[in-house]
This record gives sequence, C-alpha cells and structure tokens, in this order.
Amino acid sequence: MFTSSMNWWMSKSRFNTLVEVHGREHYDQALRDGKRIILLAPHFVSLEVAGLVLNQERPMMTMYQYSKNTLMDEVSLRGRSRYGGLLVERKASMRKLLKLMREGYPFYYLPDQDAGRKGIFVPFFHELASTIPMLGKFAELTDAVVIPCLNIIKPWGLGYKVVLGAPIDNFPVGDEVADTTKMNQVVAEMIRQNPEQYFWAHKRFKTRPKGESKFYK
Repeated sequence: MFTSSMNWWMSKSRFNTLVEVHGREHYDQALRDGKRIILLAPHFVSLEVAGLVLNQERPMMTMYQYSKNTLMDEVSLRGRSRYGGLLVERKASMRKLLKLMREGYPFYYLPDQDAGRKGIFVPFFHELASTIPMLGKFAELTDAVVIPCLNIIKPWGLGYKVVLGAPIDNFPVGDEVADTTKMNQVVAEMIRQNPEQYFWAHKRFKTRPKGESKFYK
C-alpha cells in the first residue's frame, strides 16, 4: 500500500533519488543492438519501480488486470502510466501487444501468477505450479531478448534497488514446457535473493495437478 502510493504520487525528482539501477549495461546494449526487449519482472512488493524509472527514458508497455472498482481502476491506471507507459488489459487481443513489441516498445512482463487450468504444470522451486506458457512464445514471435528484472525495497527507508540481469541464454528453444521451466528457474533465482519481498499472497501453488491434494489449508 505504501509503496504504490509513493510510486503513483511522489514527485518525479524525489522518486528518482530513491532508486538505484544495477545492470543497466544489459538493457542499454540490447537497445543499441536494436533488439526487442522483454523485462521479466516477477511479483515483488515493489514490482512497479523499474518500469516507472525506465519509462522516463523510453516508453514501455505492460499488462494489467481490469478492476471492477471503477475508482481504483482509474487511480492505478493513472499511477502506472504517469511517465508515459502503455497498459494492455490481460483479456485484450494479443495482436495489440505483439504489434507494440514489434514497433519497439519494451515489454514489462509479470508472468508468475497461478494460471488455473489454462496453464501448464512445470517446476517452481520443488513443486509443480500452474504457469502461463507465454514468455517463450512472445520472445519467439517478436525475436526479443529476455532480461531478468528484480525490484527490491532497501532497508530503513533508503529507497529501492533495481537489478537487471544478462539476457537469458539460448531462449526460447521452441518447446513450451522447456521454455516455461526455464522461466520459472530464472524467477526462482531472483526470489532466492530476497524471498521476504516476494508476493507469496498470490498463492502460486493454488491449482494442483489432478489427483494431488491442496497445497494450502
């Protein structure tokens, strides 16, 4: 609650003084090489920070889920797009998203929510998790590189740290199980760096393979 309110209403100058970005060379090199870019940004508490910072330099896009509360939907849309970012509703046609990527908009992608029966079951840490198998397809269809993006809240109110990793090697391979498994491995490695700030409230293991008992009581 506090992180979002700061992100959406704090002055631009104040916000920027609170954010340090590591690994910028990976993102900058991809831009210099003319690559299309997908930033793989798992659901950490401060998940919006990297997008808000990088949007100030170059318009990006991300997906969002429409809220039935009209006021909250409007507030969140304004806050997340305050620096020019484009938001595509999750149920919108994928053609629009792919078109924007091909036009050069980096895609800020949050892939790590329970996908229900529409997902595929691949390992996430030591459990099978229903996962959206779209990252590899997005990368293949747009010839994009995938750069891991970790958002961290620094201790004692000192601000935020954004860590951009090197593009994922040999990705995609064209097999949705292999590509989605690789994505979950990369996400898990980011979580291990700061597990207490991951958004476990999403109940990542809610949907179970047929025949397995419930994960959560």
